[in-house]
Amino acid sequence: MQLISVNLGQAQPIQNAKAVGKTGIYKRPVNEPVQITATGLKGDAVCDVEHHGGEDQAVYVYGLPDYAWWSSVLGRELAPGTFGENLTISELESAQLSIGDRLHLGSVILEVSAPRIPCVTLARRMEDPSFVKRFRAAERPGLYCRVPQAGYVQVGEAVTLERYTGETIQAIELFRDYYDPHVSEATIRRHLAAPIAVRARVEEEAKLLKLLAEKTD
Repeated sequence: MQLISVNLGQAQPIQNAKAVGKTGIYKRPVNEPVQITATGLKGDAVCDVEHHGGEDQAVYVYGLPDYAWWSSVLGRELAPGTFGENLTISELESAQLSIGDRLHLGSVILEVSAPRIPCVTLARRMEDPSFVKRFRAAERPGLYCRVPQAGYVQVGEAVTLERYTGETIQAIELFRDYYDPHVSEATIRRHLAAPIAVRARVEEEAKLLKLLAEKTD
């Protein structure tokens, strides 16, 4: 695999989106080396900090095979950064990776922590009110990553995949289960056994407590 594009976004107003009123989803490719820290790419705006960013969702990656699929479906070419990803990577299909898998880019190490759950900001970015539903149905979510090892990245460098060897779950399974209103206790425990993002862990722990409370009623 290869790093095709590094994309940064500045905070700008967006209509009909979330209460913060601004977004960093409109990202543009840059050619110079960019520093990746534990909290993301230097110079990249994160506006809705309640749902995005932080050490467990520091970097969002998307792959060219998923872009090619979307371009075919939408009937137009989509430039890197269209989905708001920080890094665009060749041969990366997000549905094939698991939580805990690592991507090595030079000295930088990224660890998959969560699939992207689409929101109204993405729909506004794509100028399609139905795009949240379309993105969900496509099951090509892209991946949020934490940064076990920081450093600099630059377009053109090689990307290698290191599979997680512990107990885990595919990112696409986590994506599907997010929409399941009747997820089982066993499934929730499977989620919690994997190195999922903190936001997801809080939600899963709350679901588990609710299920256990219902059993004792």
